[in-house]
Amino acid sequence: MEQILTELYCDIDDFSKAFDEYWRRHLITDGTPVMPKCAMSLAEIMTIVIFFHLSNHRTFKWYYKIYVCNFLKNYFPKTLSYNRFVEVMQSAIVPLTVYLMKFRTGKCSGISFLDSTTLDVCHNRRINSHKVFKDMAERGKSSTGWFYGFKLHLIINDEGEILSFCLTAGNVDDRDWQTISVLTQEIFGKLFADKGYISQKLFEKLFQKDITLITKIKKNMKNKLMDIFDKVMLRKRAVIESVNDFLKNICQIEHTRHRSFANFVVNLLSGLIAYSFLPKKPSLNIRNSLALTD
Repeated sequence: MEQILTELYCDIDDFSKAFDEYWRRHLITDGTPVMPKCAMSLAEIMTIVIFFHLSNHRTFKWYYKIYVCNFLKNYFPKTLSYNRFVEVMQSAIVPLTVYLMKFRTGKCSGISFLDSTTLDVCHNRRINSHKVFKDMAERGKSSTGWFYGFKLHLIINDEGEILSFCLTAGNVDDRDWQTISVLTQEIFGKLFADKGYISQKLFEKLFQKDITLITKIKKNMKNKLMDIFDKVMLRKRAVIESVNDFLKNICQIEHTRHRSFANFVVNLLSGLIAYSFLPKKPSLNIRNSLALTD
């Protein structure tokens, strides 16, 4: 774990220095710092919130107060109080977003998988009394039933790397074109999805962007001939379900203890970044198989 922490900090430290310089050059007013004045640097704050998702701890408060402030004291000698750290880490949203989108996403190989997963913010019985995400979270329905919260829309490649993501309210349709257009900005080739994405209009719009949407058909639909490779890839589409499982159960992007929307976003972004550092991700090993055949 210490080796992972060191590698993580070194990578983030290099990024934070470049980001800080870029940020200062493009500010409207001169001299405004990226982070509020505090004893800890941006790299330290980002490292702590990301490493939480790799540390197997279940609650951030226990992780910070017991683990970081005691066992990692040599790595972070100027640790803040827990309440102060929670306030300061909210200002890391922009750096975390840039770091994730520019440096921690994979490359499209022409074979991509599309899916969405729910992010519950409270139990259904507490919806009427829930206030933290009022006017932001919405009721939605998934294959497992009704929920209250958000949807995380993902596109991954055949190696399990996240290519793009989008966060929407829970009541947004998976086939919403505004969401799909954001997700597929840098996608090409074949895009495999489940039956929830069946739409002639969506297929035509994606085809205009040189993207072929491939889904299974419903029972009341006419069967059409399909390439054998596409049939095999549709059967392997469950790889993105495994990615969602990794994000929720290992990287812990979902829990119902948030006290602000900003902290929810920090937790989500840092969880997605932490996933990119996992040594083993759900993968189809297509490229290795093709290399062996050649």
